[in-house]
Amino acid sequence: MKYKIFVDGQFGTTGLKIDEMLSKRDELEILKIAEKEKKNPEIKQKLLNQADVVFLCLPDAASKETMQYITNNRTKVIDASTAHRTNREWTYGIPELNPLQREKIKNSTRVCVPGCHATGFIMALNPLMENNIVSKQQKLICHSITGYSGGGRGMIDVYEDPENFDKVNSQRPYALNLDHKHLPEMQYVLGLDTPPLFTPSVGNFKQGMLVMSYLIKDQLAAQVSGQEIVALYSKYYENNKFVKIIENTAEYLDEGLLDAKACNNTNRIEISVYENTDYIVIISCLDNLGKGASGAAVQNMNIMLGLDENLGLKI
Repeated sequence: MKYKIFVDGQFGTTGLKIDEMLSKRDELEILKIAEKEKKNPEIKQKLLNQADVVFLCLPDAASKETMQYITNNRTKVIDASTAHRTNREWTYGIPELNPLQREKIKNSTRVCVPGCHATGFIMALNPLMENNIVSKQQKLICHSITGYSGGGRGMIDVYEDPENFDKVNSQRPYALNLDHKHLPEMQYVLGLDTPPLFTPSVGNFKQGMLVMSYLIKDQLAAQVSGQEIVALYSKYYENNKFVKIIENTAEYLDEGLLDAKACNNTNRIEISVYENTDYIVIISCLDNLGKGASGAAVQNMNIMLGLDENLGLKI
């Protein structure tokens, strides 16, 4: 038996990556739509209802509109947009979130792919909240630097145009009105009373990212050291093949520097912890196109179809 897969938005950055990851898998049949027909509602509706799994790689409004074309209760949908990430009728697609999340994903027909920044932040903070080290009342701070591929085809073209070298050859903060689109899911999934103070930036590299979460020790609900957090993470994420907890940061760093591209072309997330007397910094390293987007989408598909979760993914 071959599962029929349709990637709606297959010509965008995330859709192209998903198509690339699935194209060589023998157990899948990829349903295709010509680029000139991608907005034809009749052809699109036919493909949507033929598919066993649909990936939505579309803007938010288009994702919501496309859901109206699915008229059966069989097709499973994985949405890579932000459209449904705080919708209680959709399952949040971090399988490692807690011991029950995989089963929820497996039994769901509607799964939303987490945002890349949100993935790094939530996977760093959730174990601490589950263990009453960080409270939902705490005001949190996070900074992230991501590769320019996160901005889609338009940003890729800008960064890869040689004439723009001086313009883009730096780290460039954005969303400085402090309302980045991943904030609602960060607050919703963790149950925070207040969204974190989050400042993302784009680096002059194509893919990869670092998500840096900051804790003030005397504001924590329970006092812990960095090494105690590492031990907690190791237990919390044990048997999760795509999560690597760094136990020796001296060996992990390259002359004191952390490479945002260390997890590129994998579905892995690496979490490391740094501290001094007053503060703790937790850094999540992941590929914004892997665990931060297309890789996470494929991981969720594998679970929803009852396949090996690791199939087609690099650790």
